[in-house]
Amino acid sequence: MKAREVNFDGLVGLTHHYAGLSFGNEASTKHRFQVSNPKLAAKQGLLKMKALSDAGFPQAVIPPQERPNVAVLRQLGFSGTDEQVVEKAGTQTPHLLSAASSASSMWVANAATVAPSADTLDGKVHLTVANLNNKFHRATEAETTERILRAIFKNDAHFDVHQALPQVAMFGDEGAANHNRLGGDYGDPAVQLFIYGREEGGQSAPERYPARQTLAASQAVARLNQVNPSQLIFAQQNPQVIDQGVFHNDVIAVSNRQVLFCHEQAFAHQERLLATLHERVPGFMPIQVPTQAVSVQDAVETYLFNSQLLSRDDGSMMLVLPQESRNHEGVWRYLSELVQADNPIDELRVFDLRESMANGGGPACLRLRVVLTPDEMQAVNPAVMMNDALFNALNDWVERYYRDRLTQADLVDPLLLREGREALDALSTILQLGSVYPFQR
Repeated sequence: MKAREVNFDGLVGLTHHYAGLSFGNEASTKHRFQVSNPKLAAKQGLLKMKALSDAGFPQAVIPPQERPNVAVLRQLGFSGTDEQVVEKAGTQTPHLLSAASSASSMWVANAATVAPSADTLDGKVHLTVANLNNKFHRATEAETTERILRAIFKNDAHFDVHQALPQVAMFGDEGAANHNRLGGDYGDPAVQLFIYGREEGGQSAPERYPARQTLAASQAVARLNQVNPSQLIFAQQNPQVIDQGVFHNDVIAVSNRQVLFCHEQAFAHQERLLATLHERVPGFMPIQVPTQAVSVQDAVETYLFNSQLLSRDDGSMMLVLPQESRNHEGVWRYLSELVQADNPIDELRVFDLRESMANGGGPACLRLRVVLTPDEMQAVNPAVMMNDALFNALNDWVERYYRDRLTQADLVDPLLLREGREALDALSTILQLGSVYPFQR
């Protein structure tokens, strides 16, 4: 059997709410203070996981984090019982309670950067946890993310999970959302393309929104992941598209095997980068979407490129898209022409992910891609692999514990804290994770 790509999707957490916490993410800002539906959000994600699993694409689950994050609120000076800490934060600084209650860990494309064993010097799968230090509400995720990944990839003979880079701006790391892998079969060595937004001392940088990924961070992650230096390329994201709301590279480009599907304005020095990829990747096939067909703004609004590009055994590919791409006349016209053209993409699959989309995360944000050989697949915690039994168990779990309406004002409710901990205790058992959450330790 050949190596396969497994998509590990983030399960939406119980405190999913719209707080507009992510400056630079226009969907997040636009939907600030609207009413969310955590139960629907989780079920929409589960439906995508199950549908792709049923279609023959290996699928697994990464659980949400404990929220509100009481430990970080204590670090900020709130005291008393856990319930009192939440109440004081919510009364005195509701924006801090909102940040400490963010369900953003569901976007596991930012959880880590992955190097398959075919690309590494020691022949192991490496995962380096992202520090996400550009945003307070995300920078608090790294410690629990590391414990969760160690509980899933717990066989030291096959996997090596690295802690996040230092929490300073110089090493700002946003994980796999700024990382691409281009090559032939999944199990063959491939080129790892790291995309950064800024370089220390560099002249080219966005002016309106922050560039979250640094070159120094990308280089450090490549070292930690023991990527063969001959398989590395570092390239800069176009700072002008960052200023238009392209806060991560996966909002403007997606790759799969030999195909790079991207906007014509995605990268700085794009022609030079594509020429390098033609030299380094056998059979390299760029699909550049022209601005005339789809503007950068249209791409940001519809998350056309925040899609999943998935390979079938025969080499053909399916593009997994959010409903917003289907609803946009111009984008859908382009896509309809794309599947008729001479390229491997021959099917479009649309999912309703509007709860996640309204907070700024599409299909690609919700998944971490991990290439695994058959032996490595056997070494993964089997309880996280999607199948009929897990799908039913998780749907029942969501139905039992999740609310169908949540606003920022609801976060102060002490019952929400208790409900979340009870739910995560149950989930830890379902997914056989052990004690990965702070309240369990």
